[in-house]
Amino acid sequence: MTRAIADIPKSHDEAVRVMQIALIGNPNTGKTTLFNRLTGSRQRVGNYPGVTVEKKSGPLELACGQAEVIDLPGSYSLAASSPDERVVIDVLMGHVRGAVPPDVVVCVVDATNLMRNLFLASQVADTEIPQVVALNMMDAAKAQGLAIDVEKLSAQLGVPVVPIVATKGRGIEELKRVIESVIPLAPGSARGSRDDTRTLRNNPPTEPGAKGAGIAPMRWPEQVERALAIIDGAIKRDLSQSLPRVELLRILFDVDSAIPDRLRWGRAGRERAIDEARRILSEAGLSPVSAEAILRYARLGELLEGVSTHPASQGSVEPRRALTRGESIDRLLTHRVWGLLVFVGLMWGVFQSIYTLAVPLMDGINWLFASLGGLVGGWFVSTPMLQSLVQDGVIGGMGSVVIFLPQILILFFFIALLEDTGYMARAAFLMDKMFSWCGLNGRSFVPLLSSYACAIPGVMAARTIEDRKARLVTILIAPLMSCSARLPVYVLLIGAFIEPVYGAAWAGAALVAMHFVGLVVAIPVALVLNRFVVRGKRQPFVMEMPPYRTPMLRDVLWRMWQSGKKFLRRAGTIIFAMAIIIWALAYFPRPASVQDDLAQEVAVERGIDIESAGALVESDYGDELAGRYMEQSYLGRAGKAVQPVFAPAGFDWKITVGVLASFPAREVIVATLGIVYNLGSEADAESQDLRAAMAQSRWADGPRAGQAVYSPVVAFSIMIFFALCMQCGSTVAVIAREAGWWWAIFAFTYMTILAWIGAVVAYQVGNLLN
Repeated sequence: MTRAIADIPKSHDEAVRVMQIALIGNPNTGKTTLFNRLTGSRQRVGNYPGVTVEKKSGPLELACGQAEVIDLPGSYSLAASSPDERVVIDVLMGHVRGAVPPDVVVCVVDATNLMRNLFLASQVADTEIPQVVALNMMDAAKAQGLAIDVEKLSAQLGVPVVPIVATKGRGIEELKRVIESVIPLAPGSARGSRDDTRTLRNNPPTEPGAKGAGIAPMRWPEQVERALAIIDGAIKRDLSQSLPRVELLRILFDVDSAIPDRLRWGRAGRERAIDEARRILSEAGLSPVSAEAILRYARLGELLEGVSTHPASQGSVEPRRALTRGESIDRLLTHRVWGLLVFVGLMWGVFQSIYTLAVPLMDGINWLFASLGGLVGGWFVSTPMLQSLVQDGVIGGMGSVVIFLPQILILFFFIALLEDTGYMARAAFLMDKMFSWCGLNGRSFVPLLSSYACAIPGVMAARTIEDRKARLVTILIAPLMSCSARLPVYVLLIGAFIEPVYGAAWAGAALVAMHFVGLVVAIPVALVLNRFVVRGKRQPFVMEMPPYRTPMLRDVLWRMWQSGKKFLRRAGTIIFAMAIIIWALAYFPRPASVQDDLAQEVAVERGIDIESAGALVESDYGDELAGRYMEQSYLGRAGKAVQPVFAPAGFDWKITVGVLASFPAREVIVATLGIVYNLGSEADAESQDLRAAMAQSRWADGPRAGQAVYSPVVAFSIMIFFALCMQCGSTVAVIAREAGWWWAIFAFTYMTILAWIGAVVAYQVGNLLN
């Protein structure tokens, strides 16, 4: 019976931990596809402790037991300039809280671009962790006419090299066998020791496919060794500790290494030591910025001599490829005119699909939860408070989460499809110039476009942006796009106050204009955020054009499902809790005097006794009673208290209550207004009764007493407030998960202030022009 590695006892009867296998590689090398092949549907997704970088791991069944595979973020080198890249070096060196260094590193290499991909593998060799090279995309290399001598490559590098085609599952079983053969060499394993690893490094294997500890470490010039000794000596002197060689190399060569900050090495001491070390390189004619690349590529050129051949360039290490079909397609898709037209057409199709395909599904979910609420609520008729809690709070709160799921699933289906085909990189290239002037880059466009359907998937889609600063700014402005949840507000107000006065043509124009308000405001907001709020150096927009590929439906559907599950897990609990809180504020304190007062009024009006009037109120005056309870609730009282703040925008206390109640979801304002105007929570945006009640509404007191509350100007004021305000608990929850609570609070605050200013300006200017 096979035992897990963790069950094999040590010499001291201790359980050996499960082996950790890290997957590392450049972006677009098929690393995630390989990870999916190795781990199947048993993956775990979360964030690394202390950072927002996503961590994916999953079990791998080997002949000797079970290991854990960790999918590290795609990286071109260990020179950490982004959170993703810093996580890579921190995981490899064991600096992530609650984790240990991996026992084996599988470096996924694109067979069509050996030298560039092996640059990272050569850096990983400095960590002294056993390494296996997974030579992926062998089918693409063959299609290009490349012939790779895998056995010679393995012998030259001194590590096992396994040719695979991850998309088709070729070579996966062989890769598992090779990984298992390397595990006994892993430090801390049940069958290996540090001494085994050191012996292999000093005597790297030469047989093809032999067990290896890692690519032979670089032999650096004497000047580099002296520079490393200076940094090492300074750290020992200032911090009384010693660093592994790989981290010394990173401090020496990286422009802004995060390692000194992690060590809490004083700025004066570090700058003095690093400047002195780099001066040695400069005096030897080596640029500190480019020395590592020059020396490593020179070494790789020696190792790859004769490994890769091409009919058009015999004997070349990296032969020049003929123009491929994909590169011919790029002439169209990256053209500044035709490419833009294709892009607009594709994005319109994606957006339209999200908008139209999700509607019936969302309507179905809404009907399902409404029916479920009515059914379950009927079980608690004898206890009204419990009935309201279950029907409106619990089931209504669950519905407010699940109703967004169709949009998220459809959006991420298309995103996965476009990414896997290789088109998304072309789209980012086209959009980069359009967004660069305000501090964003080309990858920001798709999240912003997605936010027109729903800001939640738009915020989540911002993960594709590698630049931390651009990613954060995109997240902060994505909620300004006019999502579908705002549509009921627009339909209600335009139908009630714009169309009757100005006609259908102007009503349509108003609806289109409201969808552009957020976009027009978002661009200058992005500029201000980039210059004054979001700190950090803007990373250059460097992007590789991946080859065109046929997407694997299995992988696309898996990513879509993972994104939906992640949304429900991340945002669902917070949204549900907030829905319960809003329900409680709208329900309590529910004083008995409210019903008694209404019964008195009915008794006087109908000339009946108070007991009969009380029974009549319970049977026929439910909607009016609900409206009065809402007025006396904590939420109603808050609306009246806050109303003076919104008075300059033309809002009365009933509108203000609607604004406050709509925090979990914007469209809640329609149902809230239905309750406030004694029409019940079933009122929708097309309700003629609700429109009539709003049109007849009058100010009860103050300088406007007797005047109509609503007018076309007030309608525009309300719509602009909702266009700019983040009245969406779902979005706040997702921003908190993606960027942190500080930024979520900041986004909610700045958008609320912006919305208030916009509403006030619209109302005041509108009245002046009216």
